[in-house]
This record gives sequence, C-alpha cells and structure tokens, in this order.
Amino acid sequence: MLREAGQDCHPCLRPNAEGYAPQFARSQARFPLQAPESSMAKRGNSVIGIDLGKRAYKAVLLNKKSETRYALTSFASHEVPEEVTTADEVAQHVKQLLKDLGGSTKSCALAVSEPGSLLRIIEQPSTPPELLRNALRYNGLSMLNQDCKDFVLDVASISNNGTAGARAASGEGAVAVQVQAPATTQTRYLVGGLLRSRVKEISEAMAKTRLSVELMQLAQVCSFNAFEVAYPEVHQKEAFLLLDLGHLQSTVLIGCNGELTLTRAFDYGGKHFTQALTADGALDANAAHLMIQEGDPGMADICRNTLSRLCTEVRNSMGFFEGQHETSIHRLYVSGGLSRAEMILQTLSDELGLPCEIWDPLENCEVALPAAKRKNLQQEFVSLNVACGAAFEYLRT
Repeated sequence: MLREAGQDCHPCLRPNAEGYAPQFARSQARFPLQAPESSMAKRGNSVIGIDLGKRAYKAVLLNKKSETRYALTSFASHEVPEEVTTADEVAQHVKQLLKDLGGSTKSCALAVSEPGSLLRIIEQPSTPPELLRNALRYNGLSMLNQDCKDFVLDVASISNNGTAGARAASGEGAVAVQVQAPATTQTRYLVGGLLRSRVKEISEAMAKTRLSVELMQLAQVCSFNAFEVAYPEVHQKEAFLLLDLGHLQSTVLIGCNGELTLTRAFDYGGKHFTQALTADGALDANAAHLMIQEGDPGMADICRNTLSRLCTEVRNSMGFFEGQHETSIHRLYVSGGLSRAEMILQTLSDELGLPCEIWDPLENCEVALPAAKRKNLQQEFVSLNVACGAAFEYLRT
C-alpha cells in the first residue's frame, strides 16, 4: 500500500486507476499517514483502533450508533518487549492482541507511538498541501531544522491568521493565487512524519494479520482527537493541556478554543520513572510500584525528585503558551499508565500548582461490556486514549 523510499513522500496513499493518489486532510489536526483502500469505499460502522505503543499494544472495538454516538464493545492490552523490531514480531504481538480482543471486525485504524516521529506546528503563507509537503521534504533543514528526506510526511492546515478551522483541499486553486499575491497572511500547519522504514515495517506486519488497515496516524494526533470527542465543551471553549505519560517519552499537547496550539515531546516516561524507583534494578519493580500505590513516604520523595524534570518541561510549555496567547491554563488532563497512581497525580499537582486529573476517552461512549471486563476498564481507560482517537477518526470521516 505504501510506496518505497525515494517515491512521493505523501503518506495518504490509496490505489486508483493511475496507481496511487493522495488524499488531503480536511479536518483540523486530523491527517492520516495512510488512507483507505478506495476513495469510493463505504466505511463500516465498526472498527478496531490499535495503539502500537513501546511497552504495550492497546486495542478498542468501537461501533457507531449514530453520527454522535459510539459504543465500546471490547478492549484489550498486550505487553510487548522494547526490542520488537521486525515485521514478523510486530505481527505476532498484534495477533495475540486481536485474540484477546475478540470479534470479527476487519477494519482497523492504527496509531503509532514512536519517539523518532515528527510533529511540529509551523506558520507559512497559504500553500497547497502537496507543494508544502515537497518543500518540507527537500528543505526540512531550513523549515524545520530537521532533514525530512527519510520521513513519510503529511500536513494539515489548522488555522489561518489565528482563526480556527482547516482549509478544505478543494480550495487549492484559491490558495495558489494567495501565495502568488503579496499577501502577509500566515496559515498555521500541523506537520507530521514517521520514518519511511518504520511505516514499511508496520505495513508489512499488518499485512500478515486478518486486518484491513484503513488509517495510520501518529499517537499524539489521535490523543488530541479523542479528547475532542470526550470533552467537546472544554475542547471548543477553553485552554487545556494534555499530558500523556508514555513508556519512553511523554508528550504535551496544548489546545485553545478548538485549535491545537503547541506540541512538545521529551525523553521521560514510565521506563525512566521505574529506573528511579528501583535504583536501576536494586528493588523489584512490582514491589516499587505497589509501594507507590500504597503511598509509601520514602517513595513519595523519590517520586517527587524523578518527576521534577517532567514538571519543568510542562511548566516551560505552559509558560510559553500563556506568554504567546495571554490565556491561562487552569487544569491539566493526564493519560498513560503512570497516571493510575494517585501519588503521581498529586505530585504533579503540587509541583505545578494546578489540578491534575485523569481523563476518560470513553466519556461520551456507551460501554457494552460484560461485567468482568467492565471492571477491568476502570484500570485501563487511562491508557486507551490513543487507540480510541484512532477509532474515532475512522468512524467520523
């Protein structure tokens, strides 16, 4: 489905009579790294959303009840070793995840958690998306301070001169005229990218499963979209910060009045937290996390010390946003496995001086699960934001 390195860098590829044609992103902060098989294919009302994380693969099975109503009918989580690097290994772990998930749905929306991915917000004169992609590919060092030749890229317009809302692809003719004119208006673009080798590996792995991959997206974009579905009032009317605590890295996404305004990633996650708790293996990891859950005073000090770096990064992100927008953030929404521990949430709240709370990506979804699985969901929902966001994107477009 994906072209080999050296061909068109546009990631939204789908076969047509001429081979492959790009599909432009039309929705704010929503662009696929891989598009549906056919532009005319009717989407089903059921989809599996999968988050290929670095410590665990997560999946949700969602059904669309109406244009604004969704139902969760199953979910699963499967731990994977960090050293999963080949397509065969990825495929085997995905198959185990699907076995745990159950169901017969074949349509799949995929999200990739990858420290080496690229996600930036840039301002440029209004430019047709395919021209901007090519410019980024060949001039990444000057435009992004990063060489992008080995990346599969996509771009989406997320505002124009400070106004929220994406420009539809059908307006490219008008955009081209604006670029040629001496206009000074700037459009904000979200630029996403994943190494071409990683896209190829995942594509090969998924071809070994029973699934039909309809979309491939970056995890950060999926998380932002899931929040929009779960908390539409906050998303549209407030300034908010999403802190996702991953295994190898954590990400900050700041939105304001429905628009993504800042994205940052830094190398601190569950792996670093566990290393600090266990003194690099001197203490059993399970015992250390149990002590955290029980509120051990000694662990509280270690927790505060190791989270100080994370808090500094979050504080700097907030300060930059508030200085640029003259708008204050009053609450942080936290996701990821570490957010299950009350001690961690309390430490973040104390250090940042703001309420920090977990958020539920299924807040506006029906939960159609057996009693036993419903109980497990109470522990797992904090890690399902990315998988839910991928599934929502498929069902909404």
